[in-house]
Amino acid sequence: MSVTMSWVNLAEEIRSLPPSCGPVRIVAVDGPGGSGKTTFAGRLARELDAQVVHSDDFPVPWDEPPAAWFTHVEDRILTPLAAGEPGRYRRYDWVAGRYAEWVDVPVAPALILEGVSTARRAAPIAYAVWVEAPRGLRLARALARDGAHLAAQWERWARAEDEWFAADATRSRADLLLDGAAVPGEFVRLRT
Repeated sequence: MSVTMSWVNLAEEIRSLPPSCGPVRIVAVDGPGGSGKTTFAGRLARELDAQVVHSDDFPVPWDEPPAAWFTHVEDRILTPLAAGEPGRYRRYDWVAGRYAEWVDVPVAPALILEGVSTARRAAPIAYAVWVEAPRGLRLARALARDGAHLAAQWERWARAEDEWFAADATRSRADLLLDGAAVPGEFVRLRT
């Protein structure tokens, strides 16, 4: 059964949770590439008045597993936050192919981690969101964003995502399942 849900209610639900990483509630927005994670995370961030750290802020070569980027998050963000200290990382510029500006991650009531493998079993997550959409729609979104010349890489990446999610059982552990093909600005809760 699916049901449309209020952004306000979701934010209240998250705020009521105990912190999961030092004094911070980590909200993971996970799911396959092109499913709508970034759009959802941005809207939730506005409701929570929270920062979003995107997996796309870190380099992940096409030939590495989807989880490869997360050590940067652990070292630069989660470890300091767990100690009650701010984190900091250098954003990777995919277009330029190099690191860009430094991004500060202050200690705050909530932080949203958005991207493939953010809701991993070992992460200090207070609340895990899984966003899904049909594979064809996800591929079309990815190619519209990144260019049709990357179609072969996206196909390989989708297979690597499937393997990661199966091994980690990410979807089955999510607190909230969402339909990423729904109308932008709304979200449909598939299951809690």
